Amino acid sequence: MSIVELPDNVVITRLDQLVSWCRKNSLWPMPFATACCGIELMATGASRHDIARFGAEVFRFSPRQCDLMIVAGRVVMKMMPVLQRIWQQMHEPKWCVSMGACASTGGVFDTYSVVQGIDRFLPVDMYVPGCPPRPEQLIQAIIDLQAKIQAEGTAMGHEFEAPSRQEPKRALQE
Repeated sequence: MSIVELPDNVVITRLDQLVSWCRKNSLWPMPFATACCGIELMATGASRHDIARFGAEVFRFSPRQCDLMIVAGRVVMKMMPVLQRIWQQMHEPKWCVSMGACASTGGVFDTYSVVQGIDRFLPVDMYVPGCPPRPEQLIQAIIDLQAKIQAEGTAMGHEFEAPSRQEPKRALQE
């Protein structure tokens, strides 16, 4: 077997790695923001923090154009069917970030009307703690999510057929 010299502008890689690289660098967030976490989410997209550096600047408000849902702030039971419908309308591959104490655990709102963690209804990939979390924390969560996408992605999307991804959510079992 002979070694072939390649020009400097030629890159050789596996298709799975290329597809994962494209997915991780072109996240289009769907913001579902309420209360104070929504303000921090808006600050993340502003010029000071500039989420565009990480390929996630295209905030879309149509679920058919998004692949990353950022749930920021408290979610009440009346909003949960709407949130689930938006999630179901998003195309695979899709990811979810739970931003703030209210979205992750219900926060200080321990009442019957506030959802005590959206992970009971949606598969959450990253949690951002805080009340409200700083924009730097959301940026770090997006960087961590990009690493996760790069590590587990395949060209044919077999990672989305995994049994752990298809399990029914806790609230639907109770």
